[in-house]
Amino acid sequence: MTILCRHYHRLWLVLLLCLCSAGVSAQGIAKGADVSWLNQQAANNPPQVFRDAAGNTTDFIKLFKDVGGNAIRLRVWVNPAGGWNDGRDTLDKAKRAAAQGMRIMIDFHYSDSWADPGKQTKPAAWAGHSVAQLNTDVYSHTQGILKYLKDNGITVSWVQVGNEINSGMLWNEGKTPNFATLGQFINSGYNATKAVYPNAKVVVHLANGYDNANFRWFFDNLRSAGGKWDVIGMSHYPPVGSWQDYNSRLDTNMRDMIARYGSDVVISEVGMDWEQAATTRAMLSNLLSRSSSIGARVLGVFYWEPNAYPGWQGYTLGAVNTNGQLTEALQAF
Repeated sequence: MTILCRHYHRLWLVLLLCLCSAGVSAQGIAKGADVSWLNQQAANNPPQVFRDAAGNTTDFIKLFKDVGGNAIRLRVWVNPAGGWNDGRDTLDKAKRAAAQGMRIMIDFHYSDSWADPGKQTKPAAWAGHSVAQLNTDVYSHTQGILKYLKDNGITVSWVQVGNEINSGMLWNEGKTPNFATLGQFINSGYNATKAVYPNAKVVVHLANGYDNANFRWFFDNLRSAGGKWDVIGMSHYPPVGSWQDYNSRLDTNMRDMIARYGSDVVISEVGMDWEQAATTRAMLSNLLSRSSSIGARVLGVFYWEPNAYPGWQGYTLGAVNTNGQLTEALQAF
């Protein structure tokens, strides 16, 4: 009887492990979109609305879910003009995403407006602060926004500490090659994230995912400075005429980042000309296939603002037409 009980106990443990594994793998790779413009588009005059194939008005996040999307990325600014991308605006979009069953990535810019390799302007309220004060600013802002989301029922899966920070962030103090200070700022965001969401993965995100030499330079220096991260994020905006080459170079870089640093990787941003929807679909399909081939350490692919009407804010790499209907680009998902 004892032997029989042990046998069934082992079978039960095996079954339980299988079920748990299935639950994890069922989530699979994140097929995501940054949709941070949605509320601003709705407030436009006239409002920018979205339609299904039959022409019926619907919510963009639902449209995205219906083509296979399962994750949403939202940027956060510190004190933005008009309130777009502040905590309240972010919570509203996060609730809509959560209602559709989406996993959520929060992207901290640590600025009052856009941050990218060409500009990393400190928030006006942080101007003149010492490095020690800036570390406190980063921690408090990160923790405050995340706690606000968590207190309102939002689960966050990934947190980006800075946006396209090839040249650092919070200039001039955190500008590369001052990795000693930059590493402190990143660690402040990392620690604040883990204080609120211990299981969230922290992303350090660079532009030009095809540029392996730049990624090595950056992360070698960040590692030497004691910087912490869980995931290496990449932006990927390949030219229409040579996307195959750029996808191949991105593939090489992803594999190298995984091998060199033991990191997960994520394509935090991707986009291509909205008028070349069939080519964009082929590019995305190839990117997803390459990601699957690399394996589970590629966490996801996020299309940047597919909801952008052609030419909205000067952006022409969205995935909707002038009627607010999805092009075929996202059918790759």
